[in-house]
Amino acid sequence: MSELENPPRTYSGAFLAMLAIAVLAALGALVWTYTLSSRLAHQEAAMAEANQQSAKMQADLRETNARLRVATDELGKSLGLTQKEMNTRAQQIITRENANAKRLEAAQQQTAQQVNQVASDVTNVKTDVGGVRTDLGKTQTQVATALSQLQSMKGDMGQQSGLIARNQGELELLKHRGDRSYYEFHLQKGRKTPVGTVSLELRKADPKHSRFTLDVFADDRRYEKKNRNEDEPLQFYSGKDPALYEIVVNAINSKHEVSGYLSTPKNAPAPAGTP
Repeated sequence: MSELENPPRTYSGAFLAMLAIAVLAALGALVWTYTLSSRLAHQEAAMAEANQQSAKMQADLRETNARLRVATDELGKSLGLTQKEMNTRAQQIITRENANAKRLEAAQQQTAQQVNQVASDVTNVKTDVGGVRTDLGKTQTQVATALSQLQSMKGDMGQQSGLIARNQGELELLKHRGDRSYYEFHLQKGRKTPVGTVSLELRKADPKHSRFTLDVFADDRRYEKKNRNEDEPLQFYSGKDPALYEIVVNAINSKHEVSGYLSTPKNAPAPAGTP
């Protein structure tokens, strides 16, 4: 009868599942609490070590400052200076060094500007040189063209003359060639005039017909050039080793005056006083 009155208890599956979850949660909480405690202990140990190191560094710093003050005091005493005077000296040194640094920077900037200016000037000079070369090339071309237009003819002695200058510009071109020497002259009628190493005397001039007569005095001789034409080469030989000289009258200014030039070989004797 008693077994029928008290039947055995049974537990549902849901209750068992809830019980298992609760046990697992409790275990997890225990594990998390242990882990957190371990980390906290580690952090506390690290913080304690850091505090010890900080305290040691502060102690070392205080010791260093104390030694520095002692060294400073000893230095000041050896120099006869107070701390205030030493601070003033130090500030003066710093100020002077800063001023020197600024002056050095300014000098470097000025030097850089000068270098840039020199570079610019060099560029300008190169440009100018290029322009001069171009102008020189043009001038040489013009001279060559002008020389090609000069005339060459036979002289009054039948010798082939060199190029004849009919005006001052053409005479300058001949001088520029440098293969002969040239002496300009202006002759007055009846006046014997030294020209180079010879002398010339105008005896007659006819502007209307472009004709003239003159005498040439060379090597103690007189050569008469009678009724000659303007721009005609008048030839004669002169010198110890006779060389061909030429006279060209390229302007009959009046009945009393003519102008022209004497042409001599480059190696012919030069008049006294000529460099």
